[in-house]
Amino acid sequence: MSESTVLERPHSVGLSASAARQVAKLRAQEPGGADLMLRLSVTGGGCSGFQYNFSFDDEVRSDDALFERDGVKLVVDEMSLELLSGSEVDYVEELIGASFQVKNPNAASSCGCGTSFAI
Repeated sequence: MSESTVLERPHSVGLSASAARQVAKLRAQEPGGADLMLRLSVTGGGCSGFQYNFSFDDEVRSDDALFERDGVKLVVDEMSLELLSGSEVDYVEELIGASFQVKNPNAASSCGCGTSFAI
């Protein structure tokens, strides 16, 4: 009888096509833009307990996970990845404005502005 092994699925975070297009546009406006990656991190704070932070970075650190879509790279640090696993970053244009939004299946609740969440 053979022994069964359980393989853990790696944590992942995705970019929607819309988010990848918008990051590419924004990146093109920055000095050294071709080498920039979108960094998504989670910090304590905000009205719901945790908040999302977006920035550009040109470095992949030793504790980063790297994801890519349509030539756009997304980096997420190991601690943030625990809270973001299975999430998708989207770019949404609405009448009231446009913004990046994180569709996070781990969030039990989020604030009205969409920038903070609770687990």
